[in-house]
Amino acid sequence: MALATGSRSPDRQRARPRLWMVFAAVGLGALIIALLGLAFVRVYDNQLIRQTESELIAQGVVVSSLYGELLREKIGAEAYGLTRLSPWPFASPADSNLRPILPSLRASDEALPAVEEPPVSAIPAEPRAREAGEQLSPLLAQVRRSTLAGIRVVDAQGVVVASSSMGLGTTLLARQEVQQALRGEPRSVLRQRLADPEDAPLASLSRDTGVRVTVVLPVLEGERVWGAVLLSRTPMTFAKALYADRWNLTATGLVLLGVVALMSLAAAALVVRPVRALVRQTRAIAASAPEGFEPVARPVVEELAELSESLAGMATALRDRNQYIRSFAANVSHEFKTPLASIQGAVELLRDSADAMSPEQRERFLANIDADARRLTRLVQRLLELARADSLVARPSRTEVGPLLEALAERGRARGLAVEVGAVPAGLVLGLPAEVLEDILWQLITNASQHGGEGVHVRLEADVAGEGRGRVVVRDDGGGISESNRARVFDAFFTTARERGGTGLGLTIAQSMLRAFGASLELLPSGLQQQRGVAFAVVEAAPRLWTGPASG
Repeated sequence: MALATGSRSPDRQRARPRLWMVFAAVGLGALIIALLGLAFVRVYDNQLIRQTESELIAQGVVVSSLYGELLREKIGAEAYGLTRLSPWPFASPADSNLRPILPSLRASDEALPAVEEPPVSAIPAEPRAREAGEQLSPLLAQVRRSTLAGIRVVDAQGVVVASSSMGLGTTLLARQEVQQALRGEPRSVLRQRLADPEDAPLASLSRDTGVRVTVVLPVLEGERVWGAVLLSRTPMTFAKALYADRWNLTATGLVLLGVVALMSLAAAALVVRPVRALVRQTRAIAASAPEGFEPVARPVVEELAELSESLAGMATALRDRNQYIRSFAANVSHEFKTPLASIQGAVELLRDSADAMSPEQRERFLANIDADARRLTRLVQRLLELARADSLVARPSRTEVGPLLEALAERGRARGLAVEVGAVPAGLVLGLPAEVLEDILWQLITNASQHGGEGVHVRLEADVAGEGRGRVVVRDDGGGISESNRARVFDAFFTTARERGGTGLGLTIAQSMLRAFGASLELLPSGLQQQRGVAFAVVEAAPRLWTGPASG
């Protein structure tokens, strides 16, 4: 029996994504969305801090300019303040008159400890700086009411001379950012902030953040430092920023939700639809419907395509096996029916007419019964051999052909058969167990002696066929096989030697045994023979299919 193996149509040979690719794509998409969300939070935190820093820098530059103008009116051309010691920390453009100040803070920067209220300075403020500060303080208070930023101006000794709220006469010289500014270097830092329980409401103006952004800008006149402007403001919290921008963010979230939904629907289309088609296919197979024997159309995913094709192949194989079993059962019943009918008829005649029969007649009927019983016994034995051949499990093995053929020739000659060994390539090895190859070749030798007539000669040869596959040829010089019988020679129970005890199962058993190893039994074309005789070839599977030492 030949099982249908099937082959992929060109439509099914196109590239499809693997199932792991689908799940990997969905997982990767979810990971990317999550990472984008985390990156968005981090970038948004940085943006909020840098936005606050930029606002303070802009205010500080204006305040520094105003304070410098006020102080310049009082000082005139006099050398005043401290010599600038630190270089400008930001790259200057080609125009030397430009002095950029860029925001540099990040949410990941370490925050300095929170500071208490500054102490009163033991050194009084420089009089002219104090006078300029007194003029500037009302303006700073007005700015604070609008920007909510704390602004202080210190003289060259770090004493507060102007403030948006209070603290005049205190000293800020202990703060490192003020020290850097009095050396001529602008400085931005994060400082921890003491939490205020009243800052919690999202809609409030107060910002419930654990840090404060502090910007200190030096007041420069040429290469002299006249003082510094210190500004501080709590940055917007992420929660408050989300609340303030809640409608835009809600729209963005809905878009992301739609993207995730589309990804889920795409995954469902790639996996769920073919799985449902596979369920329908299995139900069609169970109902023996024609749809079950065809693979699912456009399964998209490679594994599901392979599974559908495997199911279709399995259904076809089961159908062929069922047809084979039905045909085989019909043949077996036919083969058993004839001897059983003969036995039954002989028994009835003996029961009804045994007294009227002569001893010779009774002996003839008993001989017929014995012959039919023996035929049934042979049929049962061959059927058991066929069952074992069909269930044979292949195991890796290799057999050296030359010694095996010599042993078979000796065995044949010992039984009075004319068997000789022809050309055999030295060291030729076949990928078949020795006992399997020996049983099949012996079956072919006995078939030749049974069908070839008196004085038939059998010749054993070996060579390498196409694709490097080894083969053994059993050739006889008997009467040959008619063209009408050549097409039926491998059919189960077909035999031309029934009267000589033939069952018609020998070649069927041989084919089943070889099929387990991927090998085959072939009837060579009559055109290759010397006008008479038959030649059968045992052809192994692909070369070097089996590995391991050759068996004897």
